[in-house]
Amino acid sequence: MTDQPFGLTRTLRLPSVVLFGLAYMTPMIVFGTFGILAQKTGGAVPTAYLVALVAVLLTAWSYGRMAAAYPVAGSAYTYTRRAFGGHVGFLVGWAILLDYFFLPMAIWLIGAAYLSAAFPDVPQWVWILAFIGVTSAINIVGIKLANGVNIVLMLVQFAVLAAFVALCVRYALAGAAARPLFSANPFTGSGTLPAYLAGAAIAAYSFLGFDAVTTLTEETVEPARTIPRAIMLIALLGGGIFILAAYFTQLAFPGGDVANVDSAAFDIAKAIGGDVFVMLFLAGLIVAQFASGLSAQASVGRLLLAMGRDDVLPRSAFGYVHPILRTPVFNIALAGAVALAALRLDVTTSTSFINFGAFVAFIFVNLSVIRLLWLRAPQRGLGTVIGALVVPVLGALSNLWLLVSLDEHAKVLGLIWLAVGIVYLAWLTRMFSRQPPETQFREVAEAPIPAASPGRR
Repeated sequence: MTDQPFGLTRTLRLPSVVLFGLAYMTPMIVFGTFGILAQKTGGAVPTAYLVALVAVLLTAWSYGRMAAAYPVAGSAYTYTRRAFGGHVGFLVGWAILLDYFFLPMAIWLIGAAYLSAAFPDVPQWVWILAFIGVTSAINIVGIKLANGVNIVLMLVQFAVLAAFVALCVRYALAGAAARPLFSANPFTGSGTLPAYLAGAAIAAYSFLGFDAVTTLTEETVEPARTIPRAIMLIALLGGGIFILAAYFTQLAFPGGDVANVDSAAFDIAKAIGGDVFVMLFLAGLIVAQFASGLSAQASVGRLLLAMGRDDVLPRSAFGYVHPILRTPVFNIALAGAVALAALRLDVTTSTSFINFGAFVAFIFVNLSVIRLLWLRAPQRGLGTVIGALVVPVLGALSNLWLLVSLDEHAKVLGLIWLAVGIVYLAWLTRMFSRQPPETQFREVAEAPIPAASPGRR
């Protein structure tokens, strides 16, 4: 561990980091956004996830390379700053704030939408405030408590997800309108290529989490080895779950016409399992949203910490770590306060808005690999050509493609956010006449690693 006062404590190993990323990703989000994607793709939700997975895997490789080279908590902000300098690094960090800062808002909004559908007499704002209050309290107490809560919540989530898929299979095979278990129809639907791409641009929202674990680098044991492995495992496991669950749900309920796009899976759950399963499904979905919100809020706290100790955001607030709890208390509380915007937004707008920042960050992480690991490579063998040039070029292009495929409203909001960031950067650097401030942080320093149990290497 660094001896600097803003240091965090290393307690997380590979299983915990993978679970944290999967919790952030929320495997059950495939049901939370199913109605939106079915409508957008013309009933080809698995295809949207498949296209998004290809782009994510390319970018996950680049994140892994950068996490191994720069094991600090700043994620895309840190990587881009190392590759392209402070000005570009700041703007990428500002863009990814759309992802990290506003993602908890979208997560809690989806959870509140389903609770409101189940309990229409309770105002939606009550559920949103409950989500914000409980997750903020857990994250402020510390990462060890958040990790323990995540493990329990993930077990519940996987059980409900497996039950949902099994009931969809039974529903699809039953009755006079029984359909074959294996079919191309869920992948084709009635959509077109532009519809599939537009759906993939929204489906990419579900993958956010594979990259977020890079913000936990300074709380991870052996981060240069653990984080890259965790990133690829999270992307592969999450993608497999999304495609499989979307396939069987679309098989049971073909087509893209849904009565309520924001809570379509609620109606599907009732059709396949009756009233009892509806309540179990609702409980599982709320657990999933809670776990995801917990992870998302923890990640934004670490990103703001990295920007705060660099003084690009006021260090006294954003760079503060509580001396006893060892958590960025102010940042966590601020993320909860910003999530109150969920009271005024819908699910489609919030997820598209968030994806704008994510795609910008993904593009620049891929470009950072090219600049730092290809252009500066002392030797360029076949492995370097593929890993430091071909893969990141394909990753950058695929994310640019998804960025362009976002709806116009999301792109306008994203560009406005970037414009605000440029104005702030101009003020911070006296009209770009100097570099943004930066703290010299020893990236590879680690705390002594606790002795492993017998048999563990």
